[in-house]
Amino acid sequence: VAEINSKLKNRLRVSEGFRAKPYRCPAGKLTIGYGRNLEDKGISRIEAEFLLDNDIAEAQALLRRYLPWTDNLDQARRDVLVDMVFNMGIGSAKTGKGLLSFQNALKHIQRGEYAEAAFHMLDSRWAKQVGGRAEQLARIMETGVEE
Repeated sequence: VAEINSKLKNRLRVSEGFRAKPYRCPAGKLTIGYGRNLEDKGISRIEAEFLLDNDIAEAQALLRRYLPWTDNLDQARRDVLVDMVFNMGIGSAKTGKGLLSFQNALKHIQRGEYAEAAFHMLDSRWAKQVGGRAEQLARIMETGVEE
């Protein structure tokens, strides 16, 4: 990457402004950040990998914060829960959304009852929505073997 003039960069920051969430620019294009045109330019694979790494780290931190006992799980089963947080958020039992709404599955996981946990994972609206992904994650939860 060519060296970027800091004055130019600062001027663009001020001119474009920063938006963390997608918005429509004056030309009607879906835009994010400092004027990134998502419709015409999109993002590069490197940028997508950077976002993925950040999102995985955030899901891991949420899991550790809300369910600290998951640190005692083997890597494969902990990664199943990280995958679920990545997919649907941490949520809460009250809202009926996110990983925390899987009260029965989580209770069985904490007890080491992985077949029962897998059953409850598959007996959910989430499993119907994501299909094969839920089946794969339930198999990993039950067996402890990464696929």
